Amino acid sequence: MADTTRESERILREAKTSLAVQRDGGTHRPGPKSIGKGSAELKMKSVLKRVRNIALAVVAIWIGAGIFSAVIGPLLFWGFMATLVATVVAIGVFGLFPKVKVPKRAELTQGNPAQMVARTELWLEAQRPALPPPAQGIVDQLGVQLDALGLQLKTLDAAHPAMAEVRELVGEYIPETIDNYRKVPAALRSEEYAGKTADARLTESLTKLSGEVDRVTRRLAEGALDDLAIKSRYLEYRYGGADVLEDLRDNPDTGVPLPDFSALPAKQAKEQER
Repeated sequence: MADTTRESERILREAKTSLAVQRDGGTHRPGPKSIGKGSAELKMKSVLKRVRNIALAVVAIWIGAGIFSAVIGPLLFWGFMATLVATVVAIGVFGLFPKVKVPKRAELTQGNPAQMVARTELWLEAQRPALPPPAQGIVDQLGVQLDALGLQLKTLDAAHPAMAEVRELVGEYIPETIDNYRKVPAALRSEEYAGKTADARLTESLTKLSGEVDRVTRRLAEGALDDLAIKSRYLEYRYGGADVLEDLRDNPDTGVPLPDFSALPAKQAKEQER
C-alpha cells in the first residue's frame, strides 16, 4: 500500500490555507475594513458561524468514514483520499457561507440602537470604495462617532424624543446624501456645477453630518456628566474634599473613645447613664 502521509499533510495544509483566505474575505476581493465596532461584530459573528459549520461538517465526514470502515471494511488508499477530498470541499463550501449581508436602506432604522448603528456602519463600508478619498476619511470618522452614539443610545428609552432624531439623522440623512452622490455619473463628479463639484459637495455634506452626530452624542452625554458633577460636589460637601477622604482611608477609626464606666463610682455611673 502506498504511503499517503505526505499527500494527506499537503491536503490538510491546503484546507487550512483555504479557511484562512475565506476568513479574510475570499480569494477574489478582500472585504472592506470595519469602520466601527458594530460592523466588526457582525462580521465576527459570520466568521464564527462559518467556523462552526466547517467543524460540524468535518467531524461528520470523519465519523461517517469511521463508521464505514467499521461496518463495511477498511477505507484503504482511495477511501482515505475520498475522505480528505470531502473534507477540503466542505471547508471550501462552508467557508463561503453565511456571507455578511449588506443591509438595505429601509433596514437601517430598524431594531434597537445597537442594531441600527451596526447596520449603518456596514452599509457605509459597502459605499466607501465608491467615494472620493476625502469622503472616505469622513466615513471612517463616522464609524468611530457612531460607536460612541450607540453607547449613549443604550441608556435611553425607546420613546425618548432623541431616538426619533437619531434614527432620522443616521438612517435617512447620511445614506440619502451618499445615494444622491452615487446617482451622479462618475465622469461628471469632478466637474463644477453651480460653483462646486459633486465630490466637494459630498465631502462638505458629510462633514456637516459628522459634526451633527458629534453634537447629538455630546448632548446625550450631558445628563451623565451632570450626574457625575452633582455626585462629586456632594462627596466634597459630605466628606470635605479629597484630603479628608485620603485621611479617612489612612485612619478609618476616627470616633471619640467612650469613658471607662467601671472606674466611676456607682452613683456617678447611674447619673451618667441617665
